[in-house]
Amino acid sequence: MPTPEPPRYRVHPSPIGDILIVTTAEGIVTLHPFDGALHSELERLALRLRALPVPEDESGQDDGPDPVAAAAAAQLDEYFDGTRREFDLPLDWRLVRGFTRAALEAVREIPYGETAGYGEVAIAAGSPRAARAVGTACATTPFSIVVPVHRVVRADGSLGEYGGRPEMKQYLIDLERASDV
Repeated sequence: MPTPEPPRYRVHPSPIGDILIVTTAEGIVTLHPFDGALHSELERLALRLRALPVPEDESGQDDGPDPVAAAAAAQLDEYFDGTRREFDLPLDWRLVRGFTRAALEAVREIPYGETAGYGEVAIAAGSPRAARAVGTACATTPFSIVVPVHRVVRADGSLGEYGGRPEMKQYLIDLERASDV
């Protein structure tokens, strides 16, 4: 039985800081900004994946750069340039279970440049009383930006948190609203 390929990663610079992109044979398993030490991020992820991600250029594959990671990096650049409104990338949902996936799928339907409340997303996900669970789904998503959890706001319209970085959430919302003109 052949050994499965390990997850591959790359770090991509962006206006909001470095973004970790990790892929598997199924697609992107996580994509999120990070500020800590890269090895700490990879160790946390390795525990969840039961496999240590390797740099894409050290993966032992002869096909060059990871095409999914390359597409993600290019689409992120287009997004930050204001020329991309939707991401077209394969996602590997293995780290997402149950209602969290339904909530994140509903978040994907929030149009570019707009916001929706946690309660609205809960209704769209089929569980009208699960606004807090939507908050948890947004806080724990492995897919920042490409699944636009930054578009989910509190019922009163205030931003709320974004991984403890509300200024990043404000930046993303302002970016989309400026590009939406």
